[in-house]
Amino acid sequence: MADYSELVARALAEDIGPGDVTSENTVPADLPAEGVFNTKQHLVLAGVETLRIIFPGIEVLHEDGAVLDKGEPIAKARGQARFLLTHERVALNFLQRLSGIATLTRAYVDAVTGTGAKILDTRKTTPGLRVLEKMATHAGGAINHRMGLWDAILIKNNHIDLAGGVRPAVEKALQSGIPVECEVRTHGEIVDALQLGVSGLLLDNMTPAKAQEEIRFIKAESNGKCSVEISGGVTLDTVRAYAETGTDFISVGALTHSAAAVDINFRIRPLVA
Repeated sequence: MADYSELVARALAEDIGPGDVTSENTVPADLPAEGVFNTKQHLVLAGVETLRIIFPGIEVLHEDGAVLDKGEPIAKARGQARFLLTHERVALNFLQRLSGIATLTRAYVDAVTGTGAKILDTRKTTPGLRVLEKMATHAGGAINHRMGLWDAILIKNNHIDLAGGVRPAVEKALQSGIPVECEVRTHGEIVDALQLGVSGLLLDNMTPAKAQEEIRFIKAESNGKCSVEISGGVTLDTVRAYAETGTDFISVGALTHSAAAVDINFRIRPLVA
């Protein structure tokens, strides 16, 4: 399991600074309390591991990937009231943001059920939070694509233009010995990439009808050995149509760059002997 401790520590330091002056000047230092995280809408849960870091000993009632309805408790934390108050906002920020990503991701995954297409996430993440946001897309049912620039070769339009075309870009990339996926915009680029032996093609900003035509050609020419990914302008309204083209993957940047935070609250009550 990945270690998110450093990310959480930075978030807490950003929010708390030298101290929570409101809680310190309103709440008794020795007051024990219990706080409960509750859903206020239907959602797919993500971010539970951040709660475990923020509140040691927290009682987690559901794990990442759980589908919860409005009013369900997520976790219970006990401790000094001041501590719970001071850590409340950061915990909610993580939980609401990450569960929002997981919830949107599940909507895309459900929309392509039965087609054979898999939903991929992208590198369009909040700077510094990629590991957490990709954890959330995984909780929603997507496949984590590239974590960064180091773990796969994906030749994009700018690479092609700067290299002088698909052929020189692919030929040079193949010398690395790493499997090569290449973004293509025209039938001619598809032919060039296939002739050179790429392992995957990324169809960029094509209509479902055009994508389906090209996918039939790609699968026939490569004997099914070349995978196909569709990207560009895919929405919840269009993802099913793209999935029915026969593509292997659909990458959706919106999973992370456009997901709305879900509604979760944290209710704290004093504990009396």
